[in-house]
Amino acid sequence: MAETTLTDSSQLDRPQGWRGIAADWASDQRAFKNVSWGKAMMWIFLLSDTFIFGCFLLSYMTARMSTRVPWPNPSKVFALHIGGSEVPLILIAIMTFVLISSSGTMAMAVNFGYRRDRRKTAILMLLTAALGATFVGMQAFEWTKLITEGVRPWGNPWGAAQFGSCFFMITGFHGTHVTVGVIFLIIVARKVWRGDYDIGRPGFFTSRRGHYENVEIMGLYWHFVDLVWVFIFAFFYLW
Repeated sequence: MAETTLTDSSQLDRPQGWRGIAADWASDQRAFKNVSWGKAMMWIFLLSDTFIFGCFLLSYMTARMSTRVPWPNPSKVFALHIGGSEVPLILIAIMTFVLISSSGTMAMAVNFGYRRDRRKTAILMLLTAALGATFVGMQAFEWTKLITEGVRPWGNPWGAAQFGSCFFMITGFHGTHVTVGVIFLIIVARKVWRGDYDIGRPGFFTSRRGHYENVEIMGLYWHFVDLVWVFIFAFFYLW
C-alpha cells in the first residue's frame, strides 16, 4: 500500500502540459554530466564543422545547377590511363577504400583503448595514421595531375569555370582535416605507447589516470572526417 501511495504521489508531482515536456527534455542533461570536457568540446567542434562542410556542398550544388556552361564529366576528369585504356574514377575509388578502412582500424583502436591494451591501441592508431597519410598522398597526386592538365580555381579546359574553385576548396578543406588528424593520431599514439594515460603523466592531450579518453576523442574526429568524405564522394565525384 505504501509503495502504491509513493508511486501515485511521484506521478502527481510531475509537471503537466508543456512544463512536463520541458522536464522530460531537461532530464537528458544527466547523459552529459559524466562526459569529459574534451569529449564535449569535440562534439561542439564537429557540430560547427558540419555546418561549414554543409555550406560548402550546398554552394557547390548551387554553382553547378545555376551555370549554363556544361559541367565537366567527373568520370573523364578523374580517369587514369592504365595499360593503354582509360579507367574512370579508379584513384578516387582507392582513396575511398583507404579512408573507410582507416575508420575500421580507428574503431578497433578505441575498442582496445577501453580494454587499456596499450600496445594494440597504439599500433592500430599508427596504422590509422598511415592510411590517412596514404589518402593525403593520393590526393596530392590527384591535385598535381589536374593542375598539370590546366585546372585552376578560375577555370579549366573542360567546361564551367566554377569547377576548379569548387574542387580545390572542398577537397582541400577536407584534406587539411585529414592531415591534422594524422598528426594528432601520431601524438596520441605515442602517449599511449609510453603509458602516459596509465600513470596520469601531466602535459598536453592528457586525461584522467587510467582513462583513454583521448583515443575515443580522436575516434570521434576521424569518423567524422570519413563520413564527410562519403558525402564529398557522392556529390562531387558521382554526380
